[in-house]
Amino acid sequence: MKLVLAVALALAAMTGIALAKTEKAIVAGGCFWCVEADFESVKGVKSVVSGYAGGKGANPTYDDHQGHIEAVEITFDTAVITYDQLIRMFLRSVDVTDAGGQFCDRGSAYVSAIFVSTPAQKASAKAAIAEAQAALGKKVVTRVKAASTFWKAEEVHQDFYKGSQIILTRAGPKSKKSAYRFYRNACGRDARVKALWGAEAAFAK
Repeated sequence: MKLVLAVALALAAMTGIALAKTEKAIVAGGCFWCVEADFESVKGVKSVVSGYAGGKGANPTYDDHQGHIEAVEITFDTAVITYDQLIRMFLRSVDVTDAGGQFCDRGSAYVSAIFVSTPAQKASAKAAIAEAQAALGKKVVTRVKAASTFWKAEEVHQDFYKGSQIILTRAGPKSKKSAYRFYRNACGRDARVKALWGAEAAFAK
């Protein structure tokens, strides 16, 4: 393994090609379907996984969060996008002034939060929140919490916004993709983000 790494480093040095370095960011911004859909569109993001974070119970589920918050784990290429950029984008994709949930999803399982795993991530998150607060002129209540175990959500919740499977919704049978769009619009997510952030709003259409 050491030999393979040494050869790769030597080749990179000779060709001027940098080895890709990935990092993970864990954020919570209400419904994880929406946060996953947003960040999978970002250049440099390698993957986004829906899950649960911040609670004490093991093996949380959609029906029993066990004190966890709906969150996503973003794996990204640091040569393309930085942690600072991702966090700044995240804060402009949610209602950072709402301490009771996000949009139509209420309660502690849907609050906005940034889960940090290093001192550098913590400093970055704190700085981004201070900058967002100054930009808005309002108190930002998004929490910064130490990362612990990230629990991957059930497969039915992964890439929900792309799904073609037919499910029953309040508006009748819909594909998962259509159900996601119906939910997002009905929940007023994009409208609220645009009202709060104006031209700086991320992802809101």
